[in-house]
Amino acid sequence: MIVIYKYQAHIYVTLRPSVLDPAGVAVESGIKQMGYKDVEQVRIGKYIELMLSATNEGKAREQLECICDQLLANPVIENYRFDLVEVNAQIGASL
Repeated sequence: MIVIYKYQAHIYVTLRPSVLDPAGVAVESGIKQMGYKDVEQVRIGKYIELMLSATNEGKAREQLECICDQLLANPVIENYRFDLVEVNAQIGASL
């Protein structure tokens, strides 16, 4: 009997520290114009949620690494990290 686990992934993609962030600079400027002078080093990134199914957490992490490397992040200029939360399991389900 195969057990299939369903996971929710929370993925955070950010520019590498060495990459200039013109959007972050623009947002920081806007914040300061609003009167918040103590704000600095604003960086803009992406947040993605998705659901995936796998036979175990290791397989889910492998899938997610491939998805992030090949589609969601540009590894030359971006870093990513993700949280994986098991939602439920189905016994005898197929992928």
